[in-house]
Amino acid sequence: MKQRAVLEERIGYSFQEKSLLRHALTHSSYANEKRMKKAANNERLEFLGDAVLELVSSEFIFKNQPQMPEGEMTKLRASLVCEPTLAFCAREITLGDYLLLGKGEEGTGGRERDSILSDAMEAVIGAIYLDGGFTNAKEFVIRFILSDMDKKKLFFDSKTILQEIVQSRSREPLIYELVKEEGPDHNKKFTVEARLGAVKLSEGSGRTKKGAEQQAAYRAILELRENEE
Repeated sequence: MKQRAVLEERIGYSFQEKSLLRHALTHSSYANEKRMKKAANNERLEFLGDAVLELVSSEFIFKNQPQMPEGEMTKLRASLVCEPTLAFCAREITLGDYLLLGKGEEGTGGRERDSILSDAMEAVIGAIYLDGGFTNAKEFVIRFILSDMDKKKLFFDSKTILQEIVQSRSREPLIYELVKEEGPDHNKKFTVEARLGAVKLSEGSGRTKKGAEQQAAYRAILELRENEE
């Protein structure tokens, strides 16, 4: 496992109290396996980080979308802080590499599981808040979660957006085809191709078919946009 100092360098924040970062990365499976106290896992920090994230994202949307009505702001916030998007952000900083997991969770692909990654992301926010205050936590959220909102929204709505692009350009049907299924039942990996008729647009993989389709759609949109430039 990579040293946590590398993670600190990656996120641009150095903890004064190093134990807080370890706490944020400690999954309940690890704490249970090591017979640690229940509060030693990252669930309480996740609870705190979730509250900080909601406040920061609400303020960010309020200030950056001055004409957006309340209902639309609520929908936008939900898409930016939902489990798949937080897991997407966690993968961008390779957070899964640093998690402390029990052997069972490790063996079933826990480092790539959306729920574990998104919870850890919120726990890190909570840890930064306790260690360095609201300003540092806010900077982390804006830099690694709220920056490039268009990209995050694109990922969240990738299948819908790709369908709209395809319908405006072609009469060929958009198809998601499962091309590979690997691993035991408790740790599956699915690979899906996004196809326009017989033409392959992209490929995506994930622990679920839905996740693989979402990734394939996201990559297809990026590819189509790049070809337009």
